[in-house]
Amino acid sequence: MKNIFIAIFFVSFCAFSQTSNKSVLAKYTDDEIKIDGVLDETSWETVAPATNFYQYFPTDTAQAKRQVEIKFMFSDRNLYVGIKVYAKGKDYIIPSLRRDFRGGANDSVTLLFDTFNDGTNAFVFGSNPYGVRREILLSGGGNERQGFNSAWDTKWVGESVIHDNHYILEWKIPLSAFKYKEGETKWRFNSYHFDTQDNERNTWINIPQNQNIYNLAFMGDLIFDRPLGKSKSPVSIIPFVNTITSKDFENNENTSSFKIGGDAKLTIANSMNLDLTLNPDFSQVEVDQQVTNLTRFEVGLPERRQFFIENSDLFGSFGDGRDSNPFFSRRIGIARNIDGESIENRIIAGVRLSGKVNNNLRLGILSMQTDEDIANEIPTVNNSVISLQHKVFSRSNISVLFINKQATKDYDFVNEEDTYNRVLGIDYSLASKDNTWSGKYFFHKSFSPGISSNDFSAGFRTQFNNRFLNVRLSGVFIADDFRSDLGFIRRTDILKINPQIELKFWPKNGRIQRHSFSVMPISIWRPELDYENSDYTIISTWEANFQNSSQLRLEMFNRYVKLYNEFDPTRTDNAVPLPADQNYYYTSFEVSYRSDQRKKVFYRINPSIGQFYNGNKYSLETSLSLRLQPYFSGSIQMNYDKIDLPDPYPDASIWLIGPRLDVTFSKNMFWSTFFQYSTQRENLSINTRFQWRVAPLSDLFLVYNDNYATTVFSPRFRSLNLKFTYWLNI
Repeated sequence: MKNIFIAIFFVSFCAFSQTSNKSVLAKYTDDEIKIDGVLDETSWETVAPATNFYQYFPTDTAQAKRQVEIKFMFSDRNLYVGIKVYAKGKDYIIPSLRRDFRGGANDSVTLLFDTFNDGTNAFVFGSNPYGVRREILLSGGGNERQGFNSAWDTKWVGESVIHDNHYILEWKIPLSAFKYKEGETKWRFNSYHFDTQDNERNTWINIPQNQNIYNLAFMGDLIFDRPLGKSKSPVSIIPFVNTITSKDFENNENTSSFKIGGDAKLTIANSMNLDLTLNPDFSQVEVDQQVTNLTRFEVGLPERRQFFIENSDLFGSFGDGRDSNPFFSRRIGIARNIDGESIENRIIAGVRLSGKVNNNLRLGILSMQTDEDIANEIPTVNNSVISLQHKVFSRSNISVLFINKQATKDYDFVNEEDTYNRVLGIDYSLASKDNTWSGKYFFHKSFSPGISSNDFSAGFRTQFNNRFLNVRLSGVFIADDFRSDLGFIRRTDILKINPQIELKFWPKNGRIQRHSFSVMPISIWRPELDYENSDYTIISTWEANFQNSSQLRLEMFNRYVKLYNEFDPTRTDNAVPLPADQNYYYTSFEVSYRSDQRKKVFYRINPSIGQFYNGNKYSLETSLSLRLQPYFSGSIQMNYDKIDLPDPYPDASIWLIGPRLDVTFSKNMFWSTFFQYSTQRENLSINTRFQWRVAPLSDLFLVYNDNYATTVFSPRFRSLNLKFTYWLNI
């Protein structure tokens, strides 16, 4: 084992890096810059731009057809950015005027700032030709899409002007929006540009197509012509008032409430954030998208609450995200009532300190106190997490985590084994300079009353990725008594090994831009049952990306499952479940096609057919989207699963239908409606929300929710919520 880790560290230290000498100068100015998208101030004329963008798609070996020019200036308080984007014409794709638009299938320019020059985290700002803005926190070196967090918000301004063959963007970003070391003279920087008219994606630093377009291994330098001073960060107070009225038709109960609370944000020493929340309310959070669950396991849904977003990778990136994630923030504010059902548990207050201690060390401290609910036998609980992340070698990190969930009062109804749960863990994240090598290695141990052994989790992943070959060796071990009450653990007592090999091909001619073949065998054993093989899945895939940006994927799944408990995948009331202690071998086939998203109407279709346990299953997932830019967009997603099991086991036809309508009246006024019909949940839900951004990051929300039972159509629960949030800088 010792030799293995020595080899890993050696690879991380010595791996070849693409070096770039590209740099752009940011000039100091004390001139007043008017943000109007004109760039007519004399000081802009003295600044040399970052330009000479390379193609990333459809090829990575040529210069971009239409170039981008980016100029930087800065003052004691602000970073100014002037961008000129050349274009074929004015036929831009702008699906919506809503802030935080998605980058794909939009004309846009995005800038990435690695302010600590560590290749791990970055602040991301972007805009489309209409001046609609987005800001993002990027973590994990840009290796995975999960590190792209667009729920983060900060105050900044930007305007745009569209001309015949180009558009101009002008931004003013307060330096307080960034975190950086005082006296710094250089940030790592890159930019990417989506050009839908020429069907190109371009980058300032040439990035190979086998890497993500936002990978932080590939960056140039933004050089300031004088050292940056101390950021004069304001103290932000974000109060809210919220009134809600609701009716529970099933229990014939009417409720109404008026609630006040708020958050406070301040920066400590340029690079640390201190966030406080009192009586928080998350009613403005977008409703979760429902899923059809045909598995034996819980489904994890993404965090949407703003308080948990900034620097969330410091807490939530430990372990294995699918099987053994020790901290899953959505656990906070949820508890089980006396009937074992999950219900909302009020958060009284919380504090978070997070950010950079120095260039190599990050610190995260999170503590949240939840309220007691005596009627449901729920205690008041403190939920705390401490994490440290230290950079090693070029872009790798060693991280330590401590989690403590503990009842803060004595209760007769709390069992001894539930009085506390703690987890201590260490992770090593490998990322070579050019990201050819990446990996993750971790060991976590839990501490709970009455358990002193067989309570750990460990895992590894080593991946090699170049232009033609992607090879991964990975696995995870979760002992039977490992427990993380604030984590997401699908199941314990498993040893899972899941390697993958992928061969990639890049045709020089034809409609296919890239295609690949991959095989991923997944095997799971039960250590407590003498390492009996409980599951395996072999996934064989051919995938093709086309020159017009559409995508096709063909897959074959060969599965084996041993059921240790009886299970009804249809979840039909009073049905006969599949029996325990039986072995099931089955094979299925799946096709997925996504059309060109640049079209006003585009779609995705994903049929599958094959065996399912001891029967058969046919499934169809499809979505259709319509864009009447920039004011209206609509989509409908439909999932259908037809399960046919032999008698006496149940059959089922399961539907999940979700139409969504989105209207953006302006850059500050939005209305969205989301319908969800699920036969598995026997529920029809309607969520419609009006949002008026009355000032930067200050919103008025009017939210209407309605739920109906679908077996005998009748109302279940209805609510009307009015909320006002205002962001004050002191």
